Amino acid sequence: MFKGFVRRAAAVKALAVGAVLAIAVPGTAYANTVGVTVKTPGATAGPGSTFSEISTHADCAGGLISGGGINQAIGTGSSSNGNHVNGTGPSSDGSTKYLGSTGVVGTDVTHWLAIGGGGGATNETYAYAVCSGAGINVGGATVTVRNSEASGPNTATSGQTVTVGCGGNDGKLVSGGAAISSGDVTGTDFTGPGSGGDHLNGSYPSDADGNPVADGTTTASYWTAYTHTGGAGSSGNHSDAWALCANDGV
Repeated sequence: MFKGFVRRAAAVKALAVGAVLAIAVPGTAYANTVGVTVKTPGATAGPGSTFSEISTHADCAGGLISGGGINQAIGTGSSSNGNHVNGTGPSSDGSTKYLGSTGVVGTDVTHWLAIGGGGGATNETYAYAVCSGAGINVGGATVTVRNSEASGPNTATSGQTVTVGCGGNDGKLVSGGAAISSGDVTGTDFTGPGSGGDHLNGSYPSDADGNPVADGTTTASYWTAYTHTGGAGSSGNHSDAWALCANDGV
């Protein structure tokens, strides 16, 4: 489990802001009533020991996940050195990552995992889930979760890129996730990476080759994870990427 080492008290406030957009059409005005709610359980203590990791989660009581995030309250002191993100992605039950063969691994996700890693200090880790709110009819919508995994990285100062995309009938890419772990997705939950320096460097929308999409792109359909070992060698690592694809049947 990841452990956080900053003893400084941290307070996080999530503000939900509703915005109404009026679109001018001859003789008619339409209001955008889409709403979202950010959910967080607050601080989860940890990682609580050096060179370990911790898992926490945020959940949607109603509605579907459209994305999520992680924050480690590491501050700027010397105790922050080495603390890093190991994973942020969807979960089937709020405690484990999706297991099974790569490809479609789930639908209509309502849980988001945050995996924090510790170097030489302890810390606090926060998980966030962005849930569909009032004004969004999710009755006819399906969110498909796709996964891709690759072995590594294990060599010191090396990285691994993994890309996964939405299928032809999956709809549009709405979000994604990424992680580095010692467990492979076919049957093992998150376990600490092989070295305390292993970490996640990137989790972003991309093209099929893993290149980040440009500002203003409206056709992104892939998500890429970029992981790294740090300065020490490792063993048994696997890198995962998840894509969340939404289809309302229209």
